[in-house]
Amino acid sequence: MNDSSRGAPPTAGYRGPTDQGAIPAGPAFDGHAAQQTRPMPIAPDGFGDEFRDEFRDETPQEPMAAPPPPPQKKRAGRDLRAAIGVGVGLGAVVAASLFIVKAVFVGVIAVAVVIGLWELTSRLEEKKGIRAPLVPLAVGGAAMVVAGYARGPEGAWVAMALTALAVLVWRMAQPPEGYLKDVTAGVFAAFYVPFLATFVALLLTADDGPLRVLMFLLLTVVSDTGAYAVGWRFGTHKLAPRISPGKTREGLGGAVLFAMVAGALCMEFMIDGGHWWQGLLLGLAVAASATLGDLGESMIKRDLGIKDMGTLLPGHGGIMDRLDSLLPTAPVVWLLLVLFVGS
Repeated sequence: MNDSSRGAPPTAGYRGPTDQGAIPAGPAFDGHAAQQTRPMPIAPDGFGDEFRDEFRDETPQEPMAAPPPPPQKKRAGRDLRAAIGVGVGLGAVVAASLFIVKAVFVGVIAVAVVIGLWELTSRLEEKKGIRAPLVPLAVGGAAMVVAGYARGPEGAWVAMALTALAVLVWRMAQPPEGYLKDVTAGVFAAFYVPFLATFVALLLTADDGPLRVLMFLLLTVVSDTGAYAVGWRFGTHKLAPRISPGKTREGLGGAVLFAMVAGALCMEFMIDGGHWWQGLLLGLAVAASATLGDLGESMIKRDLGIKDMGTLLPGHGGIMDRLDSLLPTAPVVWLLLVLFVGS
């Protein structure tokens, strides 16, 4: 038998049965294909998974990575359209009452004080069970604003003392449990809302009172706007994360810059006898007091576990949420203007 009749030699590595002869050659058998094709080994009976595992693909399949989420745009936490609309409406009311009849603007201050006291005392009772007497606070607060406008700082101090006394006496009509915390909260509310607001009325008593009040409002709004704009765009370092996580050091820098520029312009062109450098100092003081006022109310709201003091103003919250930076800024502006240009 010649080599051609024996067919192709067994493929290297192939172990055929020992009791079979050579692979026959024939027309259905291609020797060249046999050399190129490696037969698949078959696991004999009796072998376990260890044998099959040798031929199993052990390459681990990497899980498909989830697509990255789309970048989130920064958004304001409030309804911007509603906030702008309410702000424009409030500005129109303030401007109309301020430059038409001074007494009407004093009434606007008194109404804002009464609503602010109602919001504050309501939240204290709801969240802490503290019943600060609203009636003497509202009557005494409105009287405080009017007395400050009519009689100056002395009238404001006298009205403040009488309001505190009225709170102490009014609370005596109720059981003694919780008396101390109720009257303490009442005296605090009397100082925090109407007494500080009285300095706006004191600003109005000057000959150029409407311009002083307008400058006070403008500087406070500009400071808040600068803090929001710069902090929203560039803010990365938290200013007071335990009190107000949204405030940043970059935002504070924006507040100072905006307020100082606005203060220099206002003192130079709005106030008789004012100088631009005085406006720089005034703007710096306004930025500091407005920021501290905002942080102060944030501290109160965190203690109460609430986001806003009320819901009266869409996009803004309550009246107290708009007065937070204005109230502590009013005595600062009044005092500096008295020092710079007199009363």
